[in-house]
Amino acid sequence: MSSSQRAEPRRRWHRLFEWSTSDWSLRRKLVAQVAVLLALVLLMVGVGTELALRTFLVSQLDRQLAADSARSPLPRDPMPPPPRGTESTVRQFNPGHPIGTINAEFVDGRFVFARQLGANGNQELQQNLPPETLAPLLALRIDNQQHTVSLGSLGRFRVQASQGLFGTKVLGLPLSQVEETLLRLALIIGGVAVTGLLAAGVVGAWVIRRTLRPLDRVATTARRVAELPLNRGEVVLPMRVPEEDTNPRTEVGQVGAALNHMLSHVADALSARQASESRVRRFVADASHELRTPLASIRGYAELTRRGNDEVPPDVAHAMGRIESESARMTTLVEELLLLARLDSDRPVVHGPVDLSRVVADAVADAHVAGRDHRWVLELPPEAITVTGDASQLHQVVTNLLTNARTHTPPDSTVTTALSTSAGTAVLTVTDNGPGIPAELQPEVFERFARGDTSRSRAAGSTGLGLAIVAAVVSAHHGRIDLDSRPGHTRMTVVLPLHAEDRQGD
Repeated sequence: MSSSQRAEPRRRWHRLFEWSTSDWSLRRKLVAQVAVLLALVLLMVGVGTELALRTFLVSQLDRQLAADSARSPLPRDPMPPPPRGTESTVRQFNPGHPIGTINAEFVDGRFVFARQLGANGNQELQQNLPPETLAPLLALRIDNQQHTVSLGSLGRFRVQASQGLFGTKVLGLPLSQVEETLLRLALIIGGVAVTGLLAAGVVGAWVIRRTLRPLDRVATTARRVAELPLNRGEVVLPMRVPEEDTNPRTEVGQVGAALNHMLSHVADALSARQASESRVRRFVADASHELRTPLASIRGYAELTRRGNDEVPPDVAHAMGRIESESARMTTLVEELLLLARLDSDRPVVHGPVDLSRVVADAVADAHVAGRDHRWVLELPPEAITVTGDASQLHQVVTNLLTNARTHTPPDSTVTTALSTSAGTAVLTVTDNGPGIPAELQPEVFERFARGDTSRSRAAGSTGLGLAIVAAVVSAHHGRIDLDSRPGHTRMTVVLPLHAEDRQGD
C-alpha cells in the first residue's frame, strides 16, 4: 500500500473531525481537546496498571504452581489405575492451595482421578465430568511450563503437567481471584478516571474562560466596530482594545495591538474619504446652484426667440427648439443634483402631515398625460392615508417611480399604482408588466447613475438619478424601498411610517 493510500483514511478522519467541530467556539474546542487528552492519558495509565498487575499476579500463581508440582503428594495406598467410573481417594491436596484448585491425573487419554478443592476446604472427587470440559487437560505434555486453559463452566486455570504415580499429573490453580482483582481494579480506575475527567472539565472550563477573557474583550471591540455604519457619512471610531489586552509578549496582546493599529488606519481612511466626499458634494451643490442662473437665462432667451414676431429660418427655429428642450433637461438634472446634495448633507426634512392618497392620485394623473401610450391603473383605499414628511419630496418619489416605469416599458404596457396600510405603515406599490430589470442590475438599481442600458439619449435612456433620489428621500423619511422584478413583472414597493394620529387609529 502506498503512502498516499495510507494517508487517505487519516485525512478522512481529520475532515470528519473538522466538520463535526466547525461550529464550536474556541473555548469549547480547548475544553474538549484537554478532556480527550486527559482521557487518553488515564486510559493508558489504567491499561498499563492492569497489564502490570496481571503479570505480577500470574507470575505469583506460576511460582506457587511450580513449587506445588515439584512436591507430589504421596498416596496412602499405591494401587494400579482404577477402572473408569470408580471413585478414587488416593490423592490429597497440599496445604495452602486456594479454593478451586484442580488435581487430576490421566493415563492413555482417560482420567485416573480429577479432584477440585471445595469451598469448605474438604476434598471433593470430580467424576463423570463432560469430556469437553476436561479435554484441554488431555492435550498437556510434561514440559514443566505453566499454561492457561479454559475448562468451561469451571473457569480459567493456570496448569502445569508433571509425572504422577500412574501417568501424567495435572495441577491447576484458578484464575478467578486474579480476574476478580483485575475487575475491581478496573472499576476503581474507571470511577476515579470519570470523576477526575468531570472535575478536570469543570476546572479546565473555568481556567480557559478566565484565560480567554482578553480575547473576549478584543472580540467585543471588533463587534462594536462592525456594527457601525461605515458606508456613508462621517464615521468616528472611538473604540479601541484596552491597553492591558495589547501586551506584545502574549498572543492575545498581539491580536489586540494589531486590531488597534488597523482601526487607526481605518479611521484615517474614513476621515479622508469623508473629506473627499464633502468636497465633491460641496462642488456639486455649488456648481448646480451656479448653473441654475445661466440655464434659466438660456431657456428664457430661447423661448423669447421662439415667441418673437420676426420669422427665422427653419433650421434656426429647430436649433432654438433643441436649445430650449436641452436646457429644460439640464435644469431638471441640476435640480436633481441639488436635491441629492441636500439629502447627503443630512439636512432635516420638514416633516408634517401629508395626504399620501392625494399625492399619489395627482402623480398618476400627471403620468397619464405624459404617457398616453400606456395604461395607468390606480388603486386607492376609501379612506385617506396620511404620512409624516415633505409633500414635494414625496410627490417626486411617486413621479420618479412612474417615470421609470413609463421609460423602461414598451407602449401599451400597464402600470398599476396601489396604496394600502399594514402594521402602522403606508405601503405604496408601482407594478408594470414590462420586460423587467436584469438580475445582474437589480443590486445596484438604486445607486446613482445606474442605468438599464448604455444609451445617453433621453428617449432611450435616463440620467440615472431618478431611483437614487427615490431611495434617498425614502431613507430620509425613515422608510424603505424594495424591488421584485422578473420578465413580465416589476414591482417597486415603498413603505413609509404613518402619521402619528393614523398609527394610533390603526
